[in-house]
This record gives sequence, C-alpha cells and structure tokens, in this order.
Amino acid sequence: MPARQRHALVTGASSGIGAAIAQRLLAEGWRVTGLSRRPAGIGHPAFAGRACDLSAPSERQRALAGLGPMDALVHAAGLLRGGMLGQLDPEARAAMWQLHVAAAEDLANALVPGMGEGGRIVLLGSRTANGAAGRSQYAATKAALVGMVRSWAIELAPRGITANVVAPAATATPMLQDPSRADIAVKTPPIGRLIQPEEVAAAVAFLLSREAGAITGQVLTICGGSSL
Repeated sequence: MPARQRHALVTGASSGIGAAIAQRLLAEGWRVTGLSRRPAGIGHPAFAGRACDLSAPSERQRALAGLGPMDALVHAAGLLRGGMLGQLDPEARAAMWQLHVAAAEDLANALVPGMGEGGRIVLLGSRTANGAAGRSQYAATKAALVGMVRSWAIELAPRGITANVVAPAATATPMLQDPSRADIAVKTPPIGRLIQPEEVAAAVAFLLSREAGAITGQVLTICGGSSL
C-alpha cells in the first residue's frame, strides 16, 4: 500500500520564501494548501490555494474552516516596516504583530491538536530578531516567534511533533523591493550575495522531513556569514 501523502499548510505562498517552500514541498511529494493575500499561481495538482489576509483574525478563522488534519505548518508570510525610536508607528507594530505572531499562534492552536506523531511546525523568523537599528518593532515580533516555538517544542516533544524557527538574513524576495521600506538599507551578506528563497526552502523541507525528528526548539540561521 503506498504511503499516505503528507499535507502541509504554507502561508505567504504567493511569492518569495513562501512560494519557494510550497514548490519545494510539492516537488518532494507533499500535498500543499497555501494561504496568501494574492493568488499563488501554482498549477500543481497537489496544491490548493486559499485567499486570506492573515493580519485579520476573522480571515484567519475563515481560512482554517474545513482544512482537516495537517502534518505540517509552515508560517512564512511576512511584513517589514521600519522606524527609529521616537518615530515608531503603532499601526506598523500592530500589523507586524498580527501577521507574524498572532497568526502563527492561531494557526498552530487550531492545527496542532489534529497532528499525529511526526507533525512539524516551522516558523520563518529573521536574523534581525537579534536587534537592528531602525527595525525594533520587526525584531520584536521575530524574537517572539523564538519564545513561542521553544515553548511549543517542549510541550509537543512527548507527541513526537517538532517546532523550529528558520531565520534568514537578507533574502532576494519582493519584500526587499517594497516601497515602504525604501529607507531601510539592504546589507549584503559576506558571501557577496543575498540569500536565495530556494536555499531557505531546502532548509525548511529538511526540518519537515522524518530525518529531522530529533531537531526541535531550535533556530536555524541562514545568514551567508552575516553572524560571523
């Protein structure tokens, strides 16, 4: 009897890292449901897209309706807004917290009870979680993901479910071209180029694999030497 096709929920699947993750998992034989504000444009027969603005709690609940059991949750949707202390925008703080932290919490809270042994959670963090001038609000939300994942990891270890964070440095995604972040300089890693979305997707795919079952509560930083 053939093995059951594993099913992953991937957020931010319409572009950048989320799209690369969805494509990588599909290539590895997963069934993927993608959540994104815009159509993902993925024509694979094992892919199903759902339109959803994850920054809105009501839309998160609507998107979760009828999904059924999941083997993996990958939260890759992201938003970057900057600002120096004294000029911080409460609306930017709220938007990033809802998208990065509250959405991850709501999705995991709804999906994990139905996960069996071998279930996986991967949240997309950022090297910026360690702190960066002009990015304190963004850094705070990404740092919060680490605290959540480490807490979930110890809760879920007896069930054989892992939870980890993948934290890239500057990655070649449409978010870098967002006009709202025009005043935020992109720092090229020491390897001399930006991280590629496919490189992040490969790391996520490994953490979702059965071979990664002993890795949990960890932060995998993909920085091209930026942390050295």
